[in-house]
Amino acid sequence: MHGIHHVTAIAGNPNANLRFYVRGLGLRLVKNTVNFDDPETYHFYFGDQRGSPGTILTFFPWEHAAPGRNGIGLAETTAFRIPLRSIGYWIQRLVELGVTHEALGERFGEKVLAFRDPDGTSLALVGVAEAEEEEGWSGGGVPAEHAIRGLHGVTLMLDDAGPTGAILADILGFREIGRDARHVRFKAESPVGGIVDIRVAKGFLPGRLGRGSVHHVAFRAADEDEQARMVRKLVENDHLLTTEQKDRKYFRSVYFHEPGGVLFEIATEAPGFTVDEPLDRLGSSLKLPDFLDSRRQELESVLPPLEMPG
Repeated sequence: MHGIHHVTAIAGNPNANLRFYVRGLGLRLVKNTVNFDDPETYHFYFGDQRGSPGTILTFFPWEHAAPGRNGIGLAETTAFRIPLRSIGYWIQRLVELGVTHEALGERFGEKVLAFRDPDGTSLALVGVAEAEEEEGWSGGGVPAEHAIRGLHGVTLMLDDAGPTGAILADILGFREIGRDARHVRFKAESPVGGIVDIRVAKGFLPGRLGRGSVHHVAFRAADEDEQARMVRKLVENDHLLTTEQKDRKYFRSVYFHEPGGVLFEIATEAPGFTVDEPLDRLGSSLKLPDFLDSRRQELESVLPPLEMPG
């Protein structure tokens, strides 16, 4: 099933990041590992109770990273889906958490509550009537009936929607379903992580990666065969090259910059987050890929101590 697999952003203090997403937003820490390309940095994965594709927001917490800047060529906002009836609960919860939020808005007929995390990451909660029938995770302190149900989607800020829209439609399994004065909306068949909005802001400043910005957006491939077909189509139809396949332990990935400049990833659904710890223990201890396991003692000595929430 096509859609977003995960979104990866850049944070600052790792403990502040853990507190906000686990205790504040009630997400499950489904994996505590390291950045495989920079192993002296944590890599946190937050999601639903199973770590399902389409529910995952991940962070590289680089404590001394300079603030990023939203702009052309970056994913501007990451949105979560919540039950429509839970909008009032979340407005009150953000107030109690001391999180400044915007006035309740609307986009394509959906209620949208926009806010930022402590690092400035642009987030939104979108009320979805169908989400009321979906299972919610209650282990993070938010009652199950009001819990976040995974990703709703992302908003990309681009000069031009056309070339990126073609990649979404021809390669990644999305189709255009609507336009308003500022956005073009694309939808995949997955109800979770199924929305990409393109905000056309021609002439706006280019984005700059840093604390509070999205590093990349990952899209789902059912397996390695489908991923390989996507890669071939990118080369043959769009003359876009990807990286070689990278083993991320929990999925296999390739990366490329789409025509608007956003870093896209195509990630397989398998093997998943239970490959190295059981479902009831997800996120409970530091997990390393095999090639780093011999460095465990060294890495644990340099990684900041964590105050595990809950």
